[in-house]
Amino acid sequence: MLGNWLKTSILMAGIMALFGVIGAYLGGSSGMLLALLFGGAMNVFAYWFSDTMVLKMYNAREVDEASAPQFYAMVRDLAQRAGLPMPRVYLIDEAQPNAFATGRNPEHAAVAATTGILHLLSAREIRGVMAHELAHVRHRDILISTISATMAGAISALANFAMIFGGRDSEGRPGNPIASIAVALLAPLAASLIQMAISRAREFEADRGGAEISGDPHALADALAKIDAYARGIHLPTAEAHPETAQMMIMNPLAGGGMASLFSTHPATEERVARLRAMAGR
Repeated sequence: MLGNWLKTSILMAGIMALFGVIGAYLGGSSGMLLALLFGGAMNVFAYWFSDTMVLKMYNAREVDEASAPQFYAMVRDLAQRAGLPMPRVYLIDEAQPNAFATGRNPEHAAVAATTGILHLLSAREIRGVMAHELAHVRHRDILISTISATMAGAISALANFAMIFGGRDSEGRPGNPIASIAVALLAPLAASLIQMAISRAREFEADRGGAEISGDPHALADALAKIDAYARGIHLPTAEAHPETAQMMIMNPLAGGGMASLFSTHPATEERVARLRAMAGR
């Protein structure tokens, strides 16, 4: 657990360093300061409003004991087992099977699942998935994920600004246009790789924590295998419409192999399943 937090802290420091480098390229020491202030302002905004933005993006509808009694009761039972306050519960009318957690802390958290995942999985497997999401809440991954996504987006915006307007040298003269293009291309790529590394580091821990909360590692393993098989078998337009939220999901809906795995927000499903099976002593 401590190792993952250390790696996450180092990776977050890397994103902040990228922010400073681009700011310095755009305007020297003043540009670096402005870039860091801009990043800080974005993080404050993300801290307070990211959950609302994401839920609206997916047209999620809040449910309660009356509108979704079985699902709501399942989340409530798992939250009690995890020692967490009851989160807000949402459903998304979407065939794509997925789920995620969002919010700034356990006291202001929300969990959401698509109607597709409720139709695809058994009740036992759904329980495993929601336990995984509540593990993210307990570990405060939802805040880490939000900050990393916001910073990565801000770095992309600054890099585009650098390409359009160019940078300045230490004496305020226009910089090399080729360097501006390189910054615009490489900085967002580096930020995305760091963001994805943060996400992958947290997924293994959430798998372990979710298995402990539900008391059934095989349930989550079976769910992951089933979702992975489904994701590889069909075209998923919703995933492509919102790639920036892929890291929040139980599984990245944009499956791929080879070089694509370098850019994946999640570890390989086979490795996640194997670790969960090992937890169950199989």
